[in-house]
Amino acid sequence: MKTLLVYYTLLWPFVGSSANLQNTTHDGQNQEESSVASGRLPPSLEPLHYTLHLQPFLTGNLSIHGSLHIHFRVLHVTDKVVLNMADIITNNNTVKVTRKEEGVGAEVVRQTYNPLLQLYTAHLNTHLSPNTTWSLSMDFQGFLNDKLVGFYRSTYTDDQGSTRVVAGTQFSPSDARRAFPCFDEPALKATFDIHLARPQHLTSLSNMPLLHSTSIKDQPGWVLDTFATTLPMSTYLVGFLVCDYSHQTVTASNSTHNHTLIKVWTRAEALNQTSLATRLTPSLLSFLERYFELFYPLPKLDVATMSDFKFGAMENWGLILYKESRLLHDPKKSSAKSKLRTGTIIAHELAHQWFGNLVTPAWWSELWLKEGFATYMGFVALNDTESTWEVMEQFLTLELHPALALDSLLSSHPINVEVTNPDDVSQMFDTISYKKGSSIIRMMQNFLTEKTFRKGLKNYLNTLKYKSATQEDLWKHSTDAAREDGVMDVEMSVKEVMDTWTLQMGYPVISVFRNGSTATLTQNWFTLDDEVKKLNMTEGQTWWIPISYTTQTQLNFSQTHPQRWMSPATHTIQMTGLPNENQWIVVNVQQTGFYRVNYDANNWDLLRTQLESSHTTIHSTNRAQILNDAFSLARAGLLNYTTALGLTTYMVREEGLVPWNAVLPNLRYLLDMFGRSSSFGALRDYVRQLVVQMYDSVGFIDDLTSPLVTQLKRVVAVDQTCSLAHPPCVHEASAVFEAWIADPHNTSIVTGNTAKSVLCTGLSAGVEGEWDSAWQRYRNSNVATEKVIILNSLGCTKVVWLLARYLEMAFTPDSGVRKQDASTVFTSVARNPIGRDLAWNFVQEKWTHILQYLGPGSSHLSRIVKAATKTFNTPLLFKELERFQSQHTTTGHLGSATRAVQQALESTRLNVKWMRHNYHTIVDWLAGHGFTSTIN
Repeated sequence: MKTLLVYYTLLWPFVGSSANLQNTTHDGQNQEESSVASGRLPPSLEPLHYTLHLQPFLTGNLSIHGSLHIHFRVLHVTDKVVLNMADIITNNNTVKVTRKEEGVGAEVVRQTYNPLLQLYTAHLNTHLSPNTTWSLSMDFQGFLNDKLVGFYRSTYTDDQGSTRVVAGTQFSPSDARRAFPCFDEPALKATFDIHLARPQHLTSLSNMPLLHSTSIKDQPGWVLDTFATTLPMSTYLVGFLVCDYSHQTVTASNSTHNHTLIKVWTRAEALNQTSLATRLTPSLLSFLERYFELFYPLPKLDVATMSDFKFGAMENWGLILYKESRLLHDPKKSSAKSKLRTGTIIAHELAHQWFGNLVTPAWWSELWLKEGFATYMGFVALNDTESTWEVMEQFLTLELHPALALDSLLSSHPINVEVTNPDDVSQMFDTISYKKGSSIIRMMQNFLTEKTFRKGLKNYLNTLKYKSATQEDLWKHSTDAAREDGVMDVEMSVKEVMDTWTLQMGYPVISVFRNGSTATLTQNWFTLDDEVKKLNMTEGQTWWIPISYTTQTQLNFSQTHPQRWMSPATHTIQMTGLPNENQWIVVNVQQTGFYRVNYDANNWDLLRTQLESSHTTIHSTNRAQILNDAFSLARAGLLNYTTALGLTTYMVREEGLVPWNAVLPNLRYLLDMFGRSSSFGALRDYVRQLVVQMYDSVGFIDDLTSPLVTQLKRVVAVDQTCSLAHPPCVHEASAVFEAWIADPHNTSIVTGNTAKSVLCTGLSAGVEGEWDSAWQRYRNSNVATEKVIILNSLGCTKVVWLLARYLEMAFTPDSGVRKQDASTVFTSVARNPIGRDLAWNFVQEKWTHILQYLGPGSSHLSRIVKAATKTFNTPLLFKELERFQSQHTTTGHLGSATRAVQQALESTRLNVKWMRHNYHTIVDWLAGHGFTSTIN
């Protein structure tokens, strides 16, 4: 491919602006009209190769000067070239469409732009014939925005106090169009020749290795970097970085024939925080190569941080970008929780190099194919690399349980759901795509067996590499492997099973009723809202369900392959030959199936007795399952809260991390519901006496040499006991906080594992002086994870005007709060009982400003709505939320928070009903166990 070299002057004679063009008028084939009307590109053209030159100006007017040459194939006759484009000014006089083979051109007679659909159209004076290849070239100008999308700018302060500017990219899901006009859909893969101009004192990185650098004529101090041609890839995976970073170099080696050069880039001041990343990245990459028996196909992998970043990380092929707090780790100042998070996100992004990059979802409705697989395979890889971290057990509470919680709402959605406009696409990056997606993949692995699952994945990746795929492709290769290995009935297929989990929302609850040695199992749609039963909405909502179980006699918690199946046509099955009903049964071994289990009263009582007498007889993942299922069933009205709470009394002896992480969110829900009631104190005292036992076993004093799981337990124990006002914990935390405030230059007083509890405890008792001191520590800190802890803690103050000021700072430029941290600050205020009304009022009054500041596609919007409404449980708050939705739906100003508002309304309505039905039951149970709010 001939490379088009263009050099730039600071001013270009642009004569046309996309913003000033008339709305696109569409004439031509019906197929084109239909696609464009839906926001999709017409299926007429297929990109083959891009040659792209970009010159970003990191100072001055912050413009991006660009030159583009796209080589494409005609699939269907057309008289137009339609590209995605946003926030770009086109130099209309430079737009040319030529046929490479013959050197002839098609005259561009008109150029139009539709800002709503973000579509640029070059109308031609002739029709392009199928099976011919053409090229479009143009010059354009963009802008280094501060919205964390497209090609954008970020800043940091170096150790001399100087502000440094970095330019990086975030193109997923649909923002490559903000950097250059393109075919910005995931299935439209092409190769890229990328040329980046930069000041000579900076470094530029892209997807492929640097080939050479040349001085730019007539621009002293500027250099043009030319990178190797990429493999076929989607536009959302293209990446650029222009920075002044330093780096560490390591090598991933899987055989004598394959070595991948890995460089970890960050600010020079933070380079000493890259040791965890440099240790994990090569090991995880090598594991994934071995697992898939398919080498990482690029010769290099650059890993870099951004001080401002939209997501936790972005898997650009060969140039993975991370938010600083997700990659950098300081052993003394970062917590065990952040270490685990860093491990999981590195593994997640590396798994994307196969799932998403090598084989790409054909459209965003198939997003789960990359996000679900990257999540699950990330856990598999990290479990192999760090076997003592117990990550596969923690999968339950980190991924499975949150997915079950959200998917029990009627405002949930299927994993595979059609989307069109950019806001809808942004909303797909949610718990369902990531956490439910990974959970049903885990279920599939267990019913196929590891060997067959792996064989299907290898065939899927090898067959479709450098192409796009749908879930139908995955089902086919998995079924073929299952038939080969004989692990699935010939009358069943993976498609038949898995379509019931991806094409409909929700999941089932299995009700188990014992009668002698027989158990009757019935499936029903599980939802927190019993209105669906009255409206007959559960009709036809059934699944293929893998049934695994063990009994008090068998105690086989390793057998996760299903012993039975329930089909969608069979609501009820019977299992015979079980032990007598005076021995318990546990269904869904290690909770590998994406469903809940309810039992008859006798079996629940047997399980409670077992937990009381010898809880370790039951596997820790099933203890977590029993607790989480019981509270969820009680919340849905399918089980009495006396049963669910009765299961918690054994927790004073529970030493496992996963059961604790399973029960605490459910107890926290009760505390949230009781937060404005007179019985809050009784509930708090009961929960506190449970967690005090764990606190006493791990202690307040941190030990950074102890195993990660022990440190994680300490984080949980200290956080819970201090927040529940346990006097010894509060005393320890207050003393450490006073020392921390008194000696700002001593960085060893507070460790990462106890920092949140120490700071929150101290700031909640402090006033303006303590708050300002903590804020200054935030400004001075060089450790991103420490900065996040401080931001979270600053919202703990009980001084209302400080909370009000903090909210304002979160959405004010140059306040010191980065845009990426806006929802973190908001959440810290909203979860404070003193600040929750303040936060909700702020949302109601300032929503338009929040939307403009963050952008309508920002994922922060949904987080803000969820944080503001988390504890809503009164009719008055429900009406306020309804009014908020109505007001902003009418104006079209909910952006990517549209679904979050719907879910908040449903949750609030359910919470109102919950208070009416369950409050007094729980109060009576607490009183029966000696916990009341009565003053003696």
